[in-house]
Amino acid sequence: PGRGGGPGGPPAARGEAAAVARIAEGPAELRGRALLVRPDGSYDGGFGGHPELDRTVAAEAGALLDAGRTAALEIGEQGSRCGAPLTVLVESSVPPPRMIVFGAIDFASALVRAGKFLGYHVTVCDARPVFATRARFPEADEIVVEWPHEYLGRTRTDARTVLCVLTHDAKFDVPLLELALRLPVAYVGAMGSRRTHLDRNERLRAVGVTELELARLRSPIGLDLGARTPEETALSIAAEIVAARRGGSGVSLTGAHTPIHHDTTTHPTGRIGSVA
Repeated sequence: PGRGGGPGGPPAARGEAAAVARIAEGPAELRGRALLVRPDGSYDGGFGGHPELDRTVAAEAGALLDAGRTAALEIGEQGSRCGAPLTVLVESSVPPPRMIVFGAIDFASALVRAGKFLGYHVTVCDARPVFATRARFPEADEIVVEWPHEYLGRTRTDARTVLCVLTHDAKFDVPLLELALRLPVAYVGAMGSRRTHLDRNERLRAVGVTELELARLRSPIGLDLGARTPEETALSIAAEIVAARRGGSGVSLTGAHTPIHHDTTTHPTGRIGSVA
């Protein structure tokens, strides 16, 4: 279908996200037909069946694309549970999720390594050129010398993006977090003592950040591992990010009665079976 292929290879290779939904099982005249679905909900192609079928599949494929998942859908020919069932394979093509580390401090180097280990495309941003250098962060994918809130205001983020604020300075933190807490990203964490956290919250309230928005902030950043070194601190932050994205509690599995794997490929409609 249309604009999803073309020059430059798959969308993910060009830093773009898209999903291809293809009918794998069903009437012979429909098998093999496909839609290409983009994150904004628009799509190219068509199945040539019931008019609701395209819209329903595009919506379901969009939800899978948002999660970066591949799965099989069971959908009726008329776009609902009505009609003969179709099996539609949705293949998501997504670039790596982003981790943006604000504050080129010593702890940031260890967090960059942890982010790369988890599969993130990692950017380090700091307004101070003496600290934000390739020599200090050789493993970062990008190093940006810019005021953090200005960079965040112009760069691409999505529902998988994680933002780690290590600047520990109100003149950077407040305008940055005022924006970050209003973005539909996966995680926003900020470093600082509990006293710093309380003071920062008051400053954020003063600029109009709501209690609901403040509730999204992970601060002090990281899980309680008793971390002391930069590497241990990076591990505690990485663990909190994983728990936040996968729905984990962060408690020890020993003696717990919670599932080991919280994240599943079951869609709220209950019509998706995992194939990846």
